Amino acid sequence: MIYTITCNPSLDYFVTVEQFALHKTNRTSAEQILPGGKGLNVSMMLQNLGTESTALGFTAGFVGDEIRRLAGAQGIRTDFIRLDRGCSRINIKLNNYEGTEINGRGPEISQAAIEALYLRMDRLQPGDILVMAGSMPASVPDDLYARLMERLSGREVLFVVDTTGERLREALRYRPFLIKPNRDELADLFRARIHDRADAVPYALRLREMGARNVLISMAGEGAVLADETGAVYESPAPKGNVANAVGAGDSMVAGFLAGFLSSGEFCHAFVRGLAAGSASAFSENFATKTEVEMVLAGLHAPVRII
Repeated sequence: MIYTITCNPSLDYFVTVEQFALHKTNRTSAEQILPGGKGLNVSMMLQNLGTESTALGFTAGFVGDEIRRLAGAQGIRTDFIRLDRGCSRINIKLNNYEGTEINGRGPEISQAAIEALYLRMDRLQPGDILVMAGSMPASVPDDLYARLMERLSGREVLFVVDTTGERLREALRYRPFLIKPNRDELADLFRARIHDRADAVPYALRLREMGARNVLISMAGEGAVLADETGAVYESPAPKGNVANAVGAGDSMVAGFLAGFLSSGEFCHAFVRGLAAGSASAFSENFATKTEVEMVLAGLHAPVRII
């Protein structure tokens, strides 16, 4: 079973506003409300690909209730810890102003709720996959991911970590099965300039040497790089298409990689599936359907093995 953790899930309110103007009343021409948060995004894309998962994390208030309802309506199994106080966040995403969004803060998470999450970890079995994705709210220990991996150490659970900075460095001691930094995160981690796939390869190899078993680097329109645990390194340009919504594309790549690996046991196959899933979601107004992923996949060339 795949488990995903989203410490600060949200309702994402996607709006299209034509000719947005400050200091004036602006009206939407289109809008959509979806559950969000990086771990939950992975669960939603896995569901589209026909792979089951259980979404974990914390929810609060009427917004939290709606997050659970919408996720359940999509067929996603949830086991969120409901907080007694506060309200889960609402994030505003302006569709036609790329990268423009206003994210809520979210509720305070009590120590009792964190302890409840630790207890949920005790249910995981050898071979299960735990996806830890996204940032931490201020009320959660910044090293929560490391604490969870320490608790599960020796249990043969596969860790997938999609986070940044020091949290990513800490995760490497626990030999995560997969990490997925994007180009900017990779550049920040090593204080380097990374322009293309060739620039990314040495840093992917360094991350593997530092402890990651598989390193998947997403590079938006430049494509992606994979350094896998067999010693192979693959690179591939991005599929061609019109980007409609980049929100969740990286999470879709993680989901595609996991679904591809579980179905085949082959890293190259997983890499191609991840690239197709991430790109298909970027070309879609919502998370891509399995059919849309297959359409992108049909147009992909085989990735190039460079090592």
